[in-house]
Amino acid sequence: MLPPPHHQTLKKATDHLLSLRTKDGLWEGELSSSALATATALIALHTVDSEAHFSKIAKARTWLEASQNSDGGWGDTTLSLSNISTTLLVASALTLIGHCPKNAWTYIESQCGGRSPDKIARTVADRYGKDRTFSVPILMACAIGGILGPPESAWHRVLPLPFELAAFPRQWFAALQLPVVSYALPALIAIGYARHVKAPTKGTPWRTAAWRKTSTLLATLQPESGGFLEATPLTAFVTMALASAGEHDHPVTPRAIKFLHESQRADGSWPIDTNLATWVSTLSIKALGPLLPEADRPPALTSLKNGQYQKTHPFTLAAPGGWAWTPLSGGVPDADDTPGALIALHQLDPTATNEATAGIRFLLGLQNRDGGIPTFCRGWGTLPFDRSSPDLTAHTLRALHLWLPSLDTTTASEARAAMRHGLTFLKNTQQPNGSWLPLWFGNQYAPEDINPTYGTSQVLLALTSIDHFLTEETLSATQWLTSTQNADGGWGGAPDTPSSIEETALAAESLTHTPNPPHEQLLRAATFLTTTTSGGTHFPATPIGFYFAKLWYHEKIYPIAWTVTALRKIRDLKS
Repeated sequence: MLPPPHHQTLKKATDHLLSLRTKDGLWEGELSSSALATATALIALHTVDSEAHFSKIAKARTWLEASQNSDGGWGDTTLSLSNISTTLLVASALTLIGHCPKNAWTYIESQCGGRSPDKIARTVADRYGKDRTFSVPILMACAIGGILGPPESAWHRVLPLPFELAAFPRQWFAALQLPVVSYALPALIAIGYARHVKAPTKGTPWRTAAWRKTSTLLATLQPESGGFLEATPLTAFVTMALASAGEHDHPVTPRAIKFLHESQRADGSWPIDTNLATWVSTLSIKALGPLLPEADRPPALTSLKNGQYQKTHPFTLAAPGGWAWTPLSGGVPDADDTPGALIALHQLDPTATNEATAGIRFLLGLQNRDGGIPTFCRGWGTLPFDRSSPDLTAHTLRALHLWLPSLDTTTASEARAAMRHGLTFLKNTQQPNGSWLPLWFGNQYAPEDINPTYGTSQVLLALTSIDHFLTEETLSATQWLTSTQNADGGWGGAPDTPSSIEETALAAESLTHTPNPPHEQLLRAATFLTTTTSGGTHFPATPIGFYFAKLWYHEKIYPIAWTVTALRKIRDLKS
């Protein structure tokens, strides 16, 4: 049902997406440069050895100064609105080297109600609540940078972390209720120890003794690349913590520094993560569908299979069978990349039942008691990444449903039970207006940065693929989504927010799967995509939030792959 101009857009977008493949048949993409990542890397390098890393620090400073927003603050990307967390990190980095712009303090004072260390510390703690995964590292960076007052008082404003608990068996962590999410174990250990050294508290002998064991654990958790999670911020936070605690010679430090050196870009910046190669590859494979040339399928299939985890992961103790967002050594298998890989795998080879069964069993092992699916592992607590979320649950249901006919009897029976439980979770989490609120893919213009367009689109895709389930909920979600289309034919992250390529394509794709697709609205969406992409030749990205919409990035593959998906699905609709 696509008019000729939109057909041309689809062809050009498809050709462009195909042109971005790597030699192994997959896609690597490109993450946006990040002020947050660049600031943390600068602080880490300076804290370890400012003279040895002078040139890297100088280039980072130049990039940070050039990326400041007009209001005096910094956003995570050059397209992001200013936020207090990133601005405090950049201010700390630039203050550390004696170059913080005065107007940065104007922004900080406006957000914190002043510039006193107590007000800054309170603002950071309030922003993240009981989850200390980011509040403590940010406060540590502020203490190192000198904006939390003199060192003897600054470190006392850094909330303590019970690093000694990491010495207990991993199976105990759920009962211990650690104040950080599962993937942040290295930060818990390194930052908790640094805080203990710089501002000792009660229990010093026990905690000092525990360091010997947790120090060894920290080294075993470091991946071959040196980058924890392949993420600049986490790696930098661990590095600056060790250096602050006097652990310059810790085995982790030189490998982390090597990672930071190798991941700095030519312009002086760092991305928030090395790449999302597995994630953007599965998006691209799903987007292309039959448009992926037959000759290109075998290498893509081999590369995808090679990315599947064959061992229990040391961070989360997750069972083998999952996929991470990247094939690099710092990745961690999760419940968004794994269903994405399973759906792409089915498209490339529906007979790959061994790999599919392992992936399905990985997902079944993650399901929480409420029927929902968390990100990394089951039940460390109630913090965001360990909590069930509708978007991950929906994605998992799609993968389970797709592979169900190919599974052995036992696995199929468990998968059906998990699907029933997951559908109950989705039913219970639908908002009164018909939408769902996701954990991932925040929108900076939406209330509280939460993106119901993304959440609702993902759940709608799942519900429409599983016939005869939650029909009232499907209808309600469809009505909400059709009612939130903007006048320009696009969708934003929430009603009355600016339209983007990403959200428009996702909403349109999900609506093509509904029992009675709204053809007129879908044609308006196709027109928006054609116009905004200049006929499939230009794909401006939009900042996307993750980790409870408190971190931001954008990825160049997203608008391309999702445009191809949406236009292909609209094209294939019967008029």
